Amino acid sequence: MTHTPHEVADLGLARAGARRVAWAERSMPVLRSVRERFAAERPLEGLRVAACLHVTAETANLLRALRAGGAEVALAASNPLSTQDDTAAALVAEYGVSVHAWAGMDPVAYDRNLVTVLETRPHLLLDDGCDLVNTVHVARPDLLDGVLGGCEQTTTGVIRLRRMSAEGELRLPMVAVNDTATKRMFDNRYGTGQSTIDGILRATNALLAGRTVVVAGFGYCGRGLAERARGMGARVVVTEVDPVKALDAVMQGYTVSTMDDAAPVGDVFVTVTGNRDVVRAEHLKRMKDGAILANSGHFDLEIDLSALERLAVGVDRGVRDQADEYVFEDGRRVLLLSEGRLVNLGAAEGHPAAVMDMSFAVQALTAEWLASEHAGMGPGVLEVPEGIDTEVARLELASLGVRIDALTPGQEAYLRSWRP
Repeated sequence: MTHTPHEVADLGLARAGARRVAWAERSMPVLRSVRERFAAERPLEGLRVAACLHVTAETANLLRALRAGGAEVALAASNPLSTQDDTAAALVAEYGVSVHAWAGMDPVAYDRNLVTVLETRPHLLLDDGCDLVNTVHVARPDLLDGVLGGCEQTTTGVIRLRRMSAEGELRLPMVAVNDTATKRMFDNRYGTGQSTIDGILRATNALLAGRTVVVAGFGYCGRGLAERARGMGARVVVTEVDPVKALDAVMQGYTVSTMDDAAPVGDVFVTVTGNRDVVRAEHLKRMKDGAILANSGHFDLEIDLSALERLAVGVDRGVRDQADEYVFEDGRRVLLLSEGRLVNLGAAEGHPAAVMDMSFAVQALTAEWLASEHAGMGPGVLEVPEGIDTEVARLELASLGVRIDALTPGQEAYLRSWRP
């Protein structure tokens, strides 16, 4: 049997991967309805899509929708640890996607796979962290020709895109899918909150009740994480650099402090800032024996890993699955989860399918919008049309059997007028 070009761990895992994908689809009714419409209308006919996304069952259902819409799809992983090898195999063998990803790939292979999917000469880019966009601009600008635009679905990626745009370096229209209300509220808050706790518990089997959990960053991801940690009985300390977000945390009843003050009291530290060096050498030196370090920001930069290596006199790698124990000179031990990469995907399965249903439905509809409306779009960071976000929320409510009110003609007239 002939398959699309691929580099995966084992095509023999395809049947197990297809079962995993089908299980996720049960909780993704919105994306399923989008896929069914795409299959009937074929809005992406003849287009090539290059994607850099986490290779999970939920992502597979997004790519199935794009394929149903007529697109050819090539996929690279957006994280070396997050690939589900059975899902990768199923995407190739069952769904006709060209996949170049496997769990545990090294940085050289990771970068090579990004170039490989770009060499398909895509019309649309779907990115998760801006690595694909960065690669095509910096390493392979010759492959920019023919790219109509793309979507970015993470906070970190949007930050990078806005910086590229501000410096005049962004040569494509890129849509900030991350900035929609459904993405921030549900994916970032509820998805990251639950899946991060899931990853920490799988990697450590730790009891959170009665422990002090330090959450670095109080954006939507940090809020969701803090809520769920508190719900499990933890004392939650928030660290922030933004006065407004810090005040919000205070008003929600959390203790807010500096990382320097939190370091000696925390039992579990989780970074969700989108910035680098949030946990540094001076903090590591003050942490108690047995402290747990985890990251749910996109890149493995939030915890200063080089400082951790310098301070350690010994490392027990793989003390548990997805956990490495660093021993300091004074005998203290610190547990690093998932190599400082995304713990919710390294040690767990990422966001629940029901959450990704909305995020990926927005992604699919935005790809459709880009395909039809790209003419006249200049380089820069664009917002998702409001109607797409509203439509996804409407479809989700319908799938839940929830009905809401509609404005009466009188109410609509009142909102359009300034007169009493």
